[in-house]
Amino acid sequence: MTSAPVARKNAAPGGLPSMPASPLRGILFLIASTVVFSLADVITKQLASTLPPPEVAWMRYVTFAAFIIPVVLVKGGPALFRSQRPGLQVVRGLGMVGSSIMFIQSLPHLPVADATAIFFVSPILIMALSVIFLGESVGWRRWTAAAVGLAGVMIIVRPGTGAFEPAAFLPILSASSWAVGAVVTRKITGDHALTTLVYSASVGSIVLSTLMPFNWVTPNGTEIVLGLCMGILFAIGHWFVVLAYRHGNASLIAPFSYVQLLWAGTLGYLVFGSLPDSWTIAGACLIAVSGFYTAYRERIRAMQKRFSA
Repeated sequence: MTSAPVARKNAAPGGLPSMPASPLRGILFLIASTVVFSLADVITKQLASTLPPPEVAWMRYVTFAAFIIPVVLVKGGPALFRSQRPGLQVVRGLGMVGSSIMFIQSLPHLPVADATAIFFVSPILIMALSVIFLGESVGWRRWTAAAVGLAGVMIIVRPGTGAFEPAAFLPILSASSWAVGAVVTRKITGDHALTTLVYSASVGSIVLSTLMPFNWVTPNGTEIVLGLCMGILFAIGHWFVVLAYRHGNASLIAPFSYVQLLWAGTLGYLVFGSLPDSWTIAGACLIAVSGFYTAYRERIRAMQKRFSA
């Protein structure tokens, strides 16, 4: 899974109260999360080559839950398990787990760099869904940036050519599911960020546990160790994202999530010997430029609202 940006306004994901701004610290935390998520994705690809993707996702979420629940108990006790919008938290959790399953399903068929680059279409989908479900207004500049990002995805996927891989649709579906969860996140107010993480871990663990009787392959010792490492990295990555958005404005910090494209390509080469081709690099650059410009426009809009208030 990746750390694709979820645009929010001056607050951390999940409604965590804002802290004194430290943009550099926020940027460093987000870059750290991209490294951690890329490592987790490489391990995920390795596991998905020998185990069913739903089982790999289950290993990720169960470890995530075992990691995050004790943290919540230490940080705030049972009160952090109560949500003011439990229904929305469940819907968000379903969006996240659906995204994980589809992304993991794509990894046996695609290089990590390709899957990651395609997944980064999610900010564009978040913007489009925000117009439909949140009534947000989007100007022509951001729609143009979105079109550039979609062009980048098409360059990577190359439908209608001999290089087309049907599995490339899976990261797109994964990004769509993630976008639904992200839009729902915007409607969750008043909940602590750790509450949101607990719901994500719990919903994912419960849903995937119901699938295990139909998708179970007994893992060997190495796969168990890799699964634990993957889940711990997944949890640490999400916690770094929470810390990142506590220290800075989302429109400033979010573009640095595109650094993950670099780590995904580097680790994919070091571990699997797969280098992104020129088409993937060109498409990824267009997607990143689109994301950076969209974040820039978000920042301009936020400043205009602040001055007009």
